[in-house]
Amino acid sequence: MPFGAEKILWRLLALVAVPLLVVFLPKTLGDYYNFRFALVGIYFIAIIGLNVLTGYSGQISLGHGAFLAFGAYTTAILVSNYGVGEYWTIPVAGILTGVFGFLFGLPALRLSGVYLALATFSLATSIPLIAKRYDGFAGGGQGKTISLPSSPFGALSTNEWLSYLTWAIAAAMFGAAWLLLRGRLGRSFRAVRDAPIAAVSSGIGLAKHKTLAFAIAAGYAGVAGALFAIANAFVNPDTFPVSLSILLLTGAVVGGLGSLEGMLFGAVFIQFAPDWGDKLSKQVHFNEASIQSTVFYGLILLAVLFLLPGGAAGLMRRCAAAIRRARELHAGRSHAEPTA
Repeated sequence: MPFGAEKILWRLLALVAVPLLVVFLPKTLGDYYNFRFALVGIYFIAIIGLNVLTGYSGQISLGHGAFLAFGAYTTAILVSNYGVGEYWTIPVAGILTGVFGFLFGLPALRLSGVYLALATFSLATSIPLIAKRYDGFAGGGQGKTISLPSSPFGALSTNEWLSYLTWAIAAAMFGAAWLLLRGRLGRSFRAVRDAPIAAVSSGIGLAKHKTLAFAIAAGYAGVAGALFAIANAFVNPDTFPVSLSILLLTGAVVGGLGSLEGMLFGAVFIQFAPDWGDKLSKQVHFNEASIQSTVFYGLILLAVLFLLPGGAAGLMRRCAAAIRRARELHAGRSHAEPTA
C-alpha cells in the first residue's frame, strides 16, 4: 500500500476510533471521572482556539484564561440574571467572547512578541478584578451560582450527560477548525506567521487576519467557558487565576503548536498531569504538600518538553517518517535481492 494511502487509512481509523471512545467511555467511568472527562473536552475546545491564535497565526497569548472567564460569566449572568436556558447561552457566549477578542485584537495589532504576551497577560489579571467590582451584576467576589443541568435522558447521570454534551460540541468545533485551517484562511494564517512581509506582498491583510485569529480563538474560549460554567454550576473570580492561562498555553505546547490533533493530548495532559505529580510526590517528603505537587508537575512538564520538543504532534510526525523510511528501506532491499 502506498504511504499516502496508508496515512489516509490511519486518519480514517482515528476518526472512527475517537468518536467510539467518546461514546462508550463515559458508561465505563464513575461519576467523578465523567466530570473530569468533560473538563478534558472543555480544555480541548479552549486550546484548539489558542492554537489557531498562537500555533497558526504566530501571536503569543498569555491571557486565554480571560476569554474563558468572559464566556463563563456570560453564561452565568444570562442564566441567573435573565433566566435564559443554559444551553442557549453556549453560542451566545461564543459570539460575544469572539467580538470581545476581535475588539482586543485591534489595539494589539501594534504589538508583537513579548509585548503582545504582556498585553494579553494584563488581560488575564484584569478580568477577574473587574468581575469582583460588580456585586449585583457579576456576583462580586462571591461569584454566580446556577443550577446543575439534569440529563434529558433518564438512563444518563448528570455527569454522563455533561460528558456527552461537551464532547459532541468539541467534535463539532474540531471539525469546524479543521475545515477552516485546511483552506485558504489557514494558508493565510501560516503566511502571516512565517513570512509577514511576503504575505503582505501577496495581498494578505495582516491586520484583518491577526484580528480574525483573535476573534476565532476568543470564540472557542467563550464556548469552553460556557461549558465550564454549566459543568461546575458556579463561577467566581478565583476560578480563573492567571495560572489558568499559563496552563492552557502549556497544553497547546505539549500537544504541538500548529497541529489540531495534538491538542487532545494537551488537554489530557493539563487535566491529569497534576495528579501524576501528586502520586509521584508521595515518594518524597517535603514540608508542604503544595510544594510536592508543584515540583513534580514541573518535572513531568520538563520531561515531556525534553522528550517531545515538537509536542505530541511532532512525535506522531516522527513516527510516521520512521515508518516511511523503514518501508522504503525494506522495499529497496527486496529489489536488491537476486532472483533465483
